[in-house]
Order: sequence, then C-alpha cells, then structure tokens
Amino acid sequence: MATELDRAVGLPPAADGARVGIAQRVVAAVWPKLVALAVVIAGWQLIVLSGWKPSFVLPGPATVAENLWHQLQGPVLWNAIATTMERAVTGFAMAALIGSVIGALIARNRPLRTAFGPLITGLQTMPAIAWFPFAIIFFGLNTSAILFVIVIGAVPSVALGVISGVDHISPLLLRAAKALQLKPFALYRHVILPAALPMFVAGLKQGWAFAWRSLMAGELVVLVANTSSIGVLLENAQNLTDMPSAMAIMIVILTIGILVDALFSWLDMRIRRRWGLLDDHDA
Repeated sequence: MATELDRAVGLPPAADGARVGIAQRVVAAVWPKLVALAVVIAGWQLIVLSGWKPSFVLPGPATVAENLWHQLQGPVLWNAIATTMERAVTGFAMAALIGSVIGALIARNRPLRTAFGPLITGLQTMPAIAWFPFAIIFFGLNTSAILFVIVIGAVPSVALGVISGVDHISPLLLRAAKALQLKPFALYRHVILPAALPMFVAGLKQGWAFAWRSLMAGELVVLVANTSSIGVLLENAQNLTDMPSAMAIMIVILTIGILVDALFSWLDMRIRRRWGLLDDHDA
C-alpha cells in the first residue's frame, strides 16, 4: 500500500523503490573509493609530519589542494587540459580504427595471424618512450610525433582485443552461421563482431591506458612551441622546482585517467549484462 508521502507527491511505490535501489548502488560504489582516498591522504599527511623530506620537496595535502584550487580558477590549466584531451581523443580514435581493422583482418586468417601475430604482441610490449627518438626525427617537434606514439602504443591492444574476442566465439555459433550460408561481410556484421564485442571493449579499455601513458610521456618529451598542455605545465613546474604545482598537475592526470577508466568499466558492464555474461546482482 502506498504511504501518505507517496500519495501526497504522486510517486508510485515501485518508482520509489527503484530510486532507493539506485541510491543504494551509488553509495555502495562510492564509499569504498572515499575510504581509500581518505587512507591515502592520511598516509600522505603522516609522511609529511614525520619530517622525512622538507616541505618544499614534499608538501602536505592542504598545500597541494590549495595550489590546485588556484590553478582551477584560471584559464591556463583548463586550456592545457583541452589541448591534452584533444590529442588523447584524436590519437585514441585513430588507434581504435586502425586496431579494429587489423584485428578483424587477421583474426580468422591463419597465415596472416601466424605472420603478424607475434609482431603485434611485440609492439604491445615495447615501451612508448622508445618510439620518441624515431618520431621526433621523422615528424619533428610537433603534435604529429605525439599522435604517432599514441597510435603505435594503443593499436596492438585494440587489435589483440578483437582477436581475443573472435577466439572466444562459440564454435556452435560459427557452425550455425555457416549453415545459414552467410557471406563474409554478413558473417562479420551479424555474428563475429557482436559476439566479440565484450572482449573488444576490454581491448579498447587497455588501449586507452596505453594511449594515455604514451600521451603523457610525449608531452614531456615533445614540447611543441607556443602550445600549452598538461605535460608542458608539469615540465614548467619541474624547471621551477615548484613541487606543489607538479603534484597538483599529477592529481589532474590521475583524475582524468580514473574518470575515463570508469567510463569504459561502465560500458563493459552494460555490454556484458546485455550479452548475459553478468547477473544484475553482480553489477
């Protein structure tokens, strides 16, 4: 039976229960992160209070938070974030497209997979910083060098995500598609790609991690003239021995990485639930 409050606001009990359920899930998802953040800040403050390093080398959380707050009030940090995110989105989009095409081409082609599979795995294990001498010589000190390293760092993860997704498709599904005499394009469009989507999203998530790390390294190594970015701000803080600013910018880098990773995690959960790989109570 509806409560008096439900009758007064016209809220059905089912809708009220749904809202309570959403609120509970949000609280359950947020409070462990808040506790972890509190533990990190407390540990940080204890190290500062121990006097292990002088305050200009290791400032406290309050000093760094104040510095970050002042930077957020001005346009410099926001312009730097905009430049960095533009590079990140552009480079990752290119890597996702190239990696998807490469993965789709060699996933079910045994000769191509035998020839290029080890090369893709080797490229994934290669540190991004090792590509910068080549990129700087080839492209010069400009954004193209950074984008090249982003792409070369993220493409293998995306391609391997597609390959792993195809490998985990049920043979029964492929035999059913063969019995329906699907043409190659229809086979990929209606069977292989939808079935491989969960692993593909996992590959995208890993590819973003490689792209983000490559971008941060690139902005520290390739300083494009008259261009502000997060890497440039971090480099300036190092040159000025401004540890509070350096740590504040590092917090910005960490926050952006966590937010984008959370977006991919949400997308992964939605797809796995849609594909019947995740129960509602596991969300």
